[in-house]
Amino acid sequence: MSTVVRLALGLMTGAGLLLTLAGGRGVDLFGSSAKAWRSARHRRDETELVEALAVWTEQLRDTMAGASGMEQALTVTSQTAPTVLRPAVQRMSARLGFTNLADSARQFAEDVDHSLADFVAAALITAAENQVRDMGALLGHLAECCRDDVHMRTRVWVARARLRSAVRIITVVVVAFILGLLVLNPTYLAPYSSPSGLVALAIIGGLFIGSLVLLQRLGRVDTPDRFVARRHPVVPS
Repeated sequence: MSTVVRLALGLMTGAGLLLTLAGGRGVDLFGSSAKAWRSARHRRDETELVEALAVWTEQLRDTMAGASGMEQALTVTSQTAPTVLRPAVQRMSARLGFTNLADSARQFAEDVDHSLADFVAAALITAAENQVRDMGALLGHLAECCRDDVHMRTRVWVARARLRSAVRIITVVVVAFILGLLVLNPTYLAPYSSPSGLVALAIIGGLFIGSLVLLQRLGRVDTPDRFVARRHPVVPS
């Protein structure tokens, strides 16, 4: 078997090992898979939801100035809330006819299923169960937090797009360099066709894949755990 053929087999074997080490993360790094497309769509939907929370919280704050109580303010804003959030707000407003505000807010948090919605629900629960001096200022602060969250995620996604571009460039350059050596100077890569050379190739490739995975994690946004849950009735044993 010629040296070129052995090198080609060795490189293919090494590539298979690298793909095994990388798992499904290599495709996600380049953003070309269906999983990456769904992730991008989820990010857009989440951004729209957070922006809707900010708008509705401001509406609730402004409506409270002319409404007679929180329940009336919720009923009024249920017709003007942003489209993505309106069904959850309308369901919460409808539940106020047969349950208290605290339980309706907990169900609202469960319907929206987002950590920032939990903060809004917690503010409503606090207003229903305790005395709040300046509910308008609290709602305004929550709206600012929602907008800051959107801005933060936008900056992270822009930085992550730059990282993806850097990963593409680095990978293309490395692959082109190896293929150039394989065609123009195969004797330079001859040691990698031996078993010990394949082990060294796997170690080097593992470090390379590990660096790509670490680059991907730099742009990851971890969503905090939810802390508001619906109050379930206690069933006697």
